[in-house]
Amino acid sequence: MTDRPADDAGVADGAVPDGLERSLRHAVGQKTADRLGRAFGYERVGDLVMHVPRRYVTRGELTDLSALQVGDHVTVVAEVRAIETRETGKRDRRGRPLRVTTVDISDGTDTLQLTFFNKPWITNELHRGVTGMFSGTVSVFRDQRQLTHPEYETFEEEGADPTAWAAEVIPVYPATATLPTKDLRALIQQVLADLGPVADPLPDDVRREHRLLPLRTALDRIHAPESEEAGRVAMHTLRWHEAFLLETYLLATRAWMQSLPSTPRPAGALLARLDASLPYELTPDQRTVGDEVQADLADRTSMHRLVQGEVGSGKTLVAIRAMLAVAESGGQSALLAPTEVLASQHLRSIVATLGPDLAAELHPVLLTGQMSTAEQRRALLAIAAGQSRIVVGTHALLADRVTFADLGLVVIDEQHRFGVEQRETLRQKGVAPHTLVLTATPIPRTIAMTAFGDLDVSTIRTLPPGRSPIQTHVVGPEASQAVAHRVWDRVADEVEAGRQAFVVCPAIAPGDVERGMPTDDEGDAGPTVLADVETWTRRLRTHHRLRGARIESLTGAMASDEKDAVMRAVVAGDVDVIVATTVIEVGVDVPNATTMVVNDADRFGVSQLHQLRGRVGRGAYAGLCLLRTTAEDGTLARERVDAVAATLDGFALAEVDLEHRREGDVLGTAQSGGRSSLRLLRVTRDRAVIEAARDAALAVLAADPRLERHAALRLAVHRRLDPDARAALTSA
Repeated sequence: MTDRPADDAGVADGAVPDGLERSLRHAVGQKTADRLGRAFGYERVGDLVMHVPRRYVTRGELTDLSALQVGDHVTVVAEVRAIETRETGKRDRRGRPLRVTTVDISDGTDTLQLTFFNKPWITNELHRGVTGMFSGTVSVFRDQRQLTHPEYETFEEEGADPTAWAAEVIPVYPATATLPTKDLRALIQQVLADLGPVADPLPDDVRREHRLLPLRTALDRIHAPESEEAGRVAMHTLRWHEAFLLETYLLATRAWMQSLPSTPRPAGALLARLDASLPYELTPDQRTVGDEVQADLADRTSMHRLVQGEVGSGKTLVAIRAMLAVAESGGQSALLAPTEVLASQHLRSIVATLGPDLAAELHPVLLTGQMSTAEQRRALLAIAAGQSRIVVGTHALLADRVTFADLGLVVIDEQHRFGVEQRETLRQKGVAPHTLVLTATPIPRTIAMTAFGDLDVSTIRTLPPGRSPIQTHVVGPEASQAVAHRVWDRVADEVEAGRQAFVVCPAIAPGDVERGMPTDDEGDAGPTVLADVETWTRRLRTHHRLRGARIESLTGAMASDEKDAVMRAVVAGDVDVIVATTVIEVGVDVPNATTMVVNDADRFGVSQLHQLRGRVGRGAYAGLCLLRTTAEDGTLARERVDAVAATLDGFALAEVDLEHRREGDVLGTAQSGGRSSLRLLRVTRDRAVIEAARDAALAVLAADPRLERHAALRLAVHRRLDPDARAALTSA
């Protein structure tokens, strides 16, 4: 069987053609397709029919209007109680008298006002006693909540059976101002009517075992259920469908990658020399994970492994040991880091770990976009000639001009900062190189299954001996003024004792939030004006106990050479207090830093606070982290901050983070490709579905690795797989 493009609407051998791959412009017309594309990014019929209702309403049940919040875009069901049209005494842009029509709607207890300008004919459709569905954004005018020019749909029908009419279930869709729920419902019904047969990727035995509906039946019922319960059953099937396809895709990709022939890279004298020079013993977890990595490298197939571990647990050492195994045969390793600060830090750490003799022999080199032309040219020549067997860099490593003599290992640091394509771009610079992914953000099991299911996962839980636990305290609005002032006295105490401190702010300058900095969308926490680096640098320089201290700033907006100069000064001990944004979140290693103050801590995620906290207490002295917040007790924002103060267990905090935030936030936004296409699944809610779907996918692939007996499933997986993996799956 021949390979086919990922976006081909054709079918694999034996698959039943279906309309889900049909272009929307052919199904609903170019103009409407363009609107759907702009609003939701949809291109195919399958995209639109998977735009499922966010809830259902019944005509006979009215919405609780008292729960509406100003600023919410809402769809409500209510009854018209009063309507009035009057002239305002003003004129519109065309000079016509401006008339306003107000409609009072009610749920029987509370009221909401609808406002229309110069639409007197509204009274022909909306009159006292009419029940309808109204969509718009809640605002306030003269202490009255209202919807201005809402979309609406009345529920009047001539000759309708009152009982059946009142019980009819109406789907309410995620909508926009240009595509209200009424229009979406009509469009979806239109394409469903023309859809025809649909190939169902779920094998019959899987569907029967888990009591799932056929795909076509589920699509019909999710959009036009006889009852809300029928809609929930259809939704369960569609979530199962999504989970099964995703897990089959990830497992098929994993099987393909594990089959790729690769050059074995067994460890030898270089690794033995490094291990003998280390001034400490490896932890049991480092030893176990290191053995797993070394076994993978010595194999004839390509390694694809994720190593997750606590901040400071020694993941970088595991990577360095892997690099030496690759270097033994003359191969090169490339470490891709998300920022120049982190890349520079990695290079310094690698050189220090190797020692002068091994460093001179392996010639580690740095490549970033901000290096001078001459520096880049020297680095590129050393890489291309194979002189540098360890290469550290940022996105500059992905450029076409970067060529390797023998790329044997790709190390990706903080995978969630990169897209899937970026990882693959670097891998393509070698012949099936081994891949090692590092993350200091502990990954909950369901996240691992849905985002990294194509990788083997190793975990380092234990910290090296001698690391003192970091004390963490919350300084909230309930703290006394004396306690609040004591924060900065404690920083001064540490500086006077010859140690260093970090002060973290969410903004660079007043009103200028650091790019990528998460914002709080809950509306229950955080000051209006965020703490910023510029302001706090000035404040601390004038603090009565810090006037003689060396205080510097570090932000992502600074030039690369500036950032590197500051970090070099910090590492060298020439800076006492560094005031920074989240640019110091990962990889910054300053053993003499003992204290961290996080301003507006409620503006950071749980895992992010844990990462930041890990920058202190990395040396001989215990660490202290003070989380300053204006969030009140009982708010969700304060719960996040308190959770970080309550434990140093990053794996426990990862679960807390997942409960408080969507998985997209936990993973980062740079993911792309099939792994990030969760539309109906939520890992916090659908763990049982994901685990059951993975077990089912494992069983199907074990019995039919190339899915030769599952044509519809093979077609669906083909649409997700990259061309090389797809060809391997279909080859004889």
